[in-house]
Amino acid sequence: MSQQSRPVYLKLRDQIAAAIIEGEYSEGEMLPSVRAFAAAQGANPLTVAKAYQQFQSDGLVEVQRGVGMYVVRGAAEKLRRSERDQFITEEWPEIRSRMARLGIKPAELLESV
Repeated sequence: MSQQSRPVYLKLRDQIAAAIIEGEYSEGEMLPSVRAFAAAQGANPLTVAKAYQQFQSDGLVEVQRGVGMYVVRGAAEKLRRSERDQFITEEWPEIRSRMARLGIKPAELLESV
């Protein structure tokens, strides 16, 4: 599924996951409230809540009633492994196939960086 055809809540989830992996939201740190994040992204709060719910279901955040959602210990590493596995199994085969169609060799890419 292309990035453009993905549901908004999954795009928001990817954005939050990247922020956790990159340390913008550290382990033990509170995520922005649903309303604050929705306002910052110009998104519907229900859509943001759905993205947050996914993190809770995956055990990456914990809720403290009346306070907020906190990133749990190990969340960044768990997300990094998951994102890496997804890249290797889903995205890389498509990239490799496109490179082959275009006659691009991996060594050429490494030289151009």
